[in-house]
Amino acid sequence: MTVPERGPRERMVFSAAQLIRRHGVTATGMRDVAAHASAPRGSLQHYFPGGKPQLVNEAVDWAGRYAGNRVARFLAGMAQPSPSRLFEAMAGQWADEFDAVGFGQGCPVAAATVDCTASTESTRTAAAAAFAQWRQPVAEALAGMGVPAPRAESLATLMISALEGAILLARAERDTRALTAVVRELGPLLDGAVARCP
Repeated sequence: MTVPERGPRERMVFSAAQLIRRHGVTATGMRDVAAHASAPRGSLQHYFPGGKPQLVNEAVDWAGRYAGNRVARFLAGMAQPSPSRLFEAMAGQWADEFDAVGFGQGCPVAAATVDCTASTESTRTAAAAAFAQWRQPVAEALAGMGVPAPRAESLATLMISALEGAILLARAERDTRALTAVVRELGPLLDGAVARCP
């Protein structure tokens, strides 16, 4: 099966997400996005009449969907899924990226949250929705492993919060030890939440 080629609009949304995760929202210009996407500059106004805020919000939405979709892929790669293994896979994706290409890129949703949520309500809303698009599949996966549903929601929030914090520490320290630490410390807690049959 071949992957369909992205059109110019999709390339620009993807490129915006990639540039935001490297440079933040403020330092990412519309011209930079067009150049990165190999798209004509004139197409920016055509596809994004709302300007940079619209493009940023769509990039944030793309990132939330991407993170949410990764959950199923992580689970598919596990012979025996468990909450700790899922969290290890989530953190491992970041550790692998940092080891392969360095610490220059973070989460585009986090970057947009830091840069824009105080000044741009639509971006705050987009970031909250993106985190929800990620949190929901994590919570559903935990529930599918036997974690009671109310606890699954809370633990999904904990997992994402710990992961985002560890990503920031890893980038600041230029070291993946924060990712290793959260996996090691949260693993027993996560697995302990699975309801045991009497």
